[in-house]
Order: sequence, then structure tokens, then C-alpha cells
Amino acid sequence: MNVTHGLIADAGLERRRAVFFDKDGTLIEKMPFNADPARMTFTPHALTALQRLDAAGFALVVVTNQPGLATGQFARVELVRLERALTERVRDEAGVMLTGFYACPHPLGQGDRPACLCRKPAAGLLRQAALTHRIDLARSWMVGDTLDDVEAGRRAGARSVLLDVGNETQWRITPLRTP
Repeated sequence: MNVTHGLIADAGLERRRAVFFDKDGTLIEKMPFNADPARMTFTPHALTALQRLDAAGFALVVVTNQPGLATGQFARVELVRLERALTERVRDEAGVMLTGFYACPHPLGQGDRPACLCRKPAAGLLRQAALTHRIDLARSWMVGDTLDDVEAGRRAGARSVLLDVGNETQWRITPLRTP
């Protein structure tokens, strides 16, 4: 298969642009280890942003670290229930559909390094979504509330935006962590 400038020659279909969103602290209010849909509250302007980005033709994808699965804070079935509730509320309250929801279930590795290729700041979740949904990462954005989100976007080849809402506490700035 020939890939040239975001076009897949065999299929004749252009890859899509996307905006990847962190879940906690970006789309919904940060509440550590929350898997209860009843306690899920959207951040200010999140639904309006989703509407505008959808109208502009962006695929909307959630990418989230969920180490509470590995540590037993909640079960996979509870995360699936939260994902469904989030998807339904976005559809019902904003009138848009999420393209995908990708979660890393792994804990932090040694020395603040990921123990896997999917935990942000690694780019695995974004790359997986790009393959599944025909997303052109070079024409896409990552939006999050920490520099790990920024770095994940940059590592994937996307542009990144940091919502400075007070959730970043370490401020280790490097070229990959510069929004």
C-alpha cells in the first residue's frame, strides 16, 4: 500500500484530523480514581469545545491513563461503564459523537517512566487510535492538563495544547514537553 501526504493510494481515502483529549482535568473535572458516572462533571467549556471541533471536521478521541485498574481502585467493567456514560453524555448534551476512547491500565514504572508503551507521556494510545480510525497525526492535536499529555502528543507527531488549570505540579520543561 502506498502512503503519500496523508492519502492512502489504494483506498483513495484521506486520513482524518483529530483532537485527542485527556479525560481527567481536561474533559471532566479531576477526581482521582473515579469510575462512578454519577460523579462525572464536565469542565467549563468542554462541551462547547467538542461541538466546535466536531463542526470543524475533527475526530474527537479520549486518551487517558487509568492506573486505578492496576492498583485495584476500580475494575475494568467500571471503567467501561464510565466510558459509556461519558460517550452518552457527550452525545446527549453536546450533540456530538466521540470517535474513540483509549485507556492505559498500567501503573507508573520505575523513576517516573512508563512501564508500557501506552501510558502517557508515551504515544501508544494516540498511535493506536490513529491506526484504528485512519487519523493523520501530523494534522491532529493533543489537549491535556499536564505536560505528560503535551509530550504524548508531541511524541505521536501531533501538536499539543496545555490547559494550565493547576494540575501540572512538576514543570519539567523539555522540547517534547513544550506546548
